[in-house]
Amino acid sequence: MTKPTADIAIIGGTGVYDPEIIENAERVKIHTPYGSPSATVTIGDYGEKKIAFIPRHGDGHIIPPHKIPFQANIWALMQLGVKRIIASSAVGSLRMDYAPGDFVLTDQFIDRTKSRCDTFYEGGQICHISAADPLCPELRQVFGDYADKLGLKIHKEGTYVCIEGPRFSTRAESKLFRQWGCDIIGMTMYPEVILAREAQMCYVSVAMVTDYDVWAEKPVSAAEVIETMEKNSENFKRLIMGAIPEIPDTPSCGCSSALRGSLY
Repeated sequence: MTKPTADIAIIGGTGVYDPEIIENAERVKIHTPYGSPSATVTIGDYGEKKIAFIPRHGDGHIIPPHKIPFQANIWALMQLGVKRIIASSAVGSLRMDYAPGDFVLTDQFIDRTKSRCDTFYEGGQICHISAADPLCPELRQVFGDYADKLGLKIHKEGTYVCIEGPRFSTRAESKLFRQWGCDIIGMTMYPEVILAREAQMCYVSVAMVTDYDVWAEKPVSAAEVIETMEKNSENFKRLIMGAIPEIPDTPSCGCSSALRGSLY
């Protein structure tokens, strides 16, 4: 039996991709040294690309942010031969000009998580991976250009502060993150992005702003986030799925050699 493979993976919610346009779809269960991934991985054909999809929060959105099996998810995609990851997410805004419904291509992050294992190198071999520029520049360019083509409002830079969750920030925390120069806030990008780097995969974060964080003197509610996501899910889907055929077959970035000089 031929082992299933994929070139590109989408990590995110089920509203981001359309299962009806994936041909020859199959669900694959993968075992990893880090336990079970969030869900079985769906693999199929999309045009000339072979893609994989995994819902970060599990089928039915049942896994809270601080319990997501990040290591298992990335390991599973690595076992499928994935070289590029498109990570979708919903974020809060820490700037007035990053408005609900806008898209953001993250280029930097600040980690404020507390209890997440963020490396595959936990002993035996030491890895000090560079995180100076943690997002793939080539994929960011592809998605930025395609958003312009669609006429979507997109911010092509953004510093993402990743908090532990599942609670939202206090007003004091939100104001502090603004003082740090953060642009958006979420709960899922870290350590996903760094594990992908250790796996030498290209990683792009395509975020949609769902609300202004609590600095704006308006408490955030889960209902508000869901409402904005639902209103803009079609644009999210158009951006994510539409840009996939624009991704070059051969990467021109340096993500595939991220471990060079990092192992001791």
